Amino acid sequence: MLDLDLALAILHHFFVFALFGVLFAEFVVVRRGMDAAAVARLVPIDAWYGVLAGLILIVGFSRAIFAAKGWAYYAHNAFFWAKIGTFVVIGLLSIPPTLAYLRWRRESTSPADAAVAKVRPYLWIQVALFPLLPAFAAAMARGYGEF
Repeated sequence: MLDLDLALAILHHFFVFALFGVLFAEFVVVRRGMDAAAVARLVPIDAWYGVLAGLILIVGFSRAIFAAKGWAYYAHNAFFWAKIGTFVVIGLLSIPPTLAYLRWRRESTSPADAAVAKVRPYLWIQVALFPLLPAFAAAMARGYGEF
């Protein structure tokens, strides 16, 4: 039988990998020369980005509170808070692209290359920050960052 700690860990890791897959899909789709059909495909992909981010928060905090190590372990760990902070920054960086995608879909036209160029840096930064999440998690799991 699967215990709660293992089940939450598996779900958490699955959702994080899925989120990176969705982010990478956006990174690939959002490019100069996009047409309205690409935008139509992009909006549901981005919706999954939000759903997965929410699931990561729910499962992650459930794991921190109810699983083996408990909240006291995580609450006093700098790498835990660095991971949360990085996740929040990535989430905030996802807002401008989401608003652009929704605007592009509402306009039902191909986005101008200049509009795409404004969105790409947000995606680049998110992709660049993402590897910090498992790095902070690995350090935290090994007891580094305790205060």
